[in-house]
Amino acid sequence: MDDMDFPTPDAEIESVSPDELRTRIDAGADIALLDTRMESEYDEWKIDGRNVDSINIPYFEFLDDEIDDGVLARLPDDRKLTVVCAKGGSSEYVAGTLTERGYDVDHLENGMNGWARVYDRVEVERYDGHGTLYQYQRPATGCLGYLVVDGGDAAVIDPLRAFTDRYLEDADELGADLQYAIDTHIHADHISGVRALDAVGVEGVVPEASVDRGVTYADEMTLAADGDEFQVGSATIETVSTPGHTSGMTAYLLDGSLLATGDGLFVESVARPDLEEGDDGAPEAAAQLYESLQERVLPLPDDTLIGGAHVSDAAEPAEDGTYTAPIGQLEAEMDALTMDEDAFVELILSDMPPRPANYEDIIPTNLGQQAAGDEEAFELELGPNNCAASQESLAGD
Repeated sequence: MDDMDFPTPDAEIESVSPDELRTRIDAGADIALLDTRMESEYDEWKIDGRNVDSINIPYFEFLDDEIDDGVLARLPDDRKLTVVCAKGGSSEYVAGTLTERGYDVDHLENGMNGWARVYDRVEVERYDGHGTLYQYQRPATGCLGYLVVDGGDAAVIDPLRAFTDRYLEDADELGADLQYAIDTHIHADHISGVRALDAVGVEGVVPEASVDRGVTYADEMTLAADGDEFQVGSATIETVSTPGHTSGMTAYLLDGSLLATGDGLFVESVARPDLEEGDDGAPEAAAQLYESLQERVLPLPDDTLIGGAHVSDAAEPAEDGTYTAPIGQLEAEMDALTMDEDAFVELILSDMPPRPANYEDIIPTNLGQQAAGDEEAFELELGPNNCAASQESLAGD
């Protein structure tokens, strides 16, 4: 609806950039948001956080000269209000209308599309392997990735196509050449950046176990098998097969210090098992996930950090601002990790959230079976990732 031509209010309209809004949220500020998208869009995907108070009133409620008193009664009048829409059009109009009525209000530049382009790089301070490790964070979708840098070399794990240039720029800024672009699996919630990086000279790496799903570009990639190692300066990235979320799900152990688990294990939940074979194949995949966790992940030393490929809005960051946690802590806090297999499978299958937005197009795009231009690819991945099982059912008491 942001493509409409909205009247220009006479009032001077304040705006806030997506990066500025992210800084406010991270600082723990009390954030009040008015989202003017349609209710269905809002319910599917919105800006959230521990101190974010968000309400949804569609933009058309503000088009009349006389706004309904019931609408105005829902708006806070004792604090700043930030108006949000899809692309920045209706939010600017509504912000101007409310400014004229005396509200303290601004609007989010470029709306949710701008929010989806926020991408932070945060150092993992507890990483004690060779070199320096960073976690990439995309708050709009909860996507996480990793950049390890040592001795003038760098590797990125789970890169996003939308940020291809960013990885190259960051490596250059850190005095390194980006050597590897590595995927943990065939993603269902975003378009992978491995092929885009491979096309500009970075060595693309995909799990060998994922090829049988129908990867069309396997001959162009380096295939990572269980136990394979990749050197980044003095740092070693070891391939660890962890099927369950998908048949090709693969984790990477960075210098024995952090396990980049992809979608196998998160800091607040475990993977959902139904995105490859659907509901019929989910019980077998859940049992496979249990075996991977019990035999490949949990036996690692308790102080090994876990870093997943996603995080939910409910997750608390560690002291360094990253979404990482030691295995021992997760095992103590997450009941699902100490259950027997039957109980684990029953729990995982009992309460799965809706599948990721557009996953039926994203998966074949990541397999190389269909193409998508840059803008189409970006639009496809807007929305919640939903690659985890329900956090509510997995959390400890």
